Amino acid sequence: MLKSSADPAQLEELQQRLGHRFSDTGLLVLALSHASIGPPSNERLEFLGDRVLGLIVAGKLYEEHPLDDEGRLAVRFNALVRRETCARAARVAGLAPYLIMANSESGSGGRNKSAILADTCEAVIAALYLDGGIPAASQFILTYWADGFGTAGLDLRDAKTVLQEWAQSGALPDRAQPKYRLRGRSGPDHAPLFTVEVALPGHDPEAGEGASKREAEQGAAARMLVKLGVWAP
Repeated sequence: MLKSSADPAQLEELQQRLGHRFSDTGLLVLALSHASIGPPSNERLEFLGDRVLGLIVAGKLYEEHPLDDEGRLAVRFNALVRRETCARAARVAGLAPYLIMANSESGSGGRNKSAILADTCEAVIAALYLDGGIPAASQFILTYWADGFGTAGLDLRDAKTVLQEWAQSGALPDRAQPKYRLRGRSGPDHAPLFTVEVALPGHDPEAGEGASKREAEQGAAARMLVKLGVWAP
């Protein structure tokens, strides 16, 4: 059932933007529902959408970059699924006006917050997937990530090497070097998930995840490079 705050005209307009007419518009309403209005919210859809996004991005990169090894694909992948990239896609898709949130959250600038936009974008991807399958979700991602697929990881050296060279170039005082720290390990022995953090003097640390320490380090370095403006998201 639709929430009373979901305007039918706006839902019709948004479906045109998304390129998909929902059989169950309740899924779209749920994807737009921020936690500030109380349960149910889009948090469960966000969880699913993150995985759908990863699958479609990984498949596209695998297809478009047949000569890339795992490390290079991981660098490109991390640049495309990071929160900032999702928020950018949400802005390009024009999702902000359609968010359903408490007046207090909206009044405090909630519609422009990157974290909220990124979460909503992932929830919308999940709603598209549940209603229209991989084709519907893929169409949205390939449309609003088009520029990213063309630019992600254009520097074919691995992210750790690029970050190291950037630091050695004199960009940091005393040519300080990136420092990596294992922050956690989870999952079974046959399928571990490592979380590694990279720190630079004068900058907040960035974290990456991967099936190996090296992959997690690459992800952390890639995120740091994007934040520094060395790589474009």
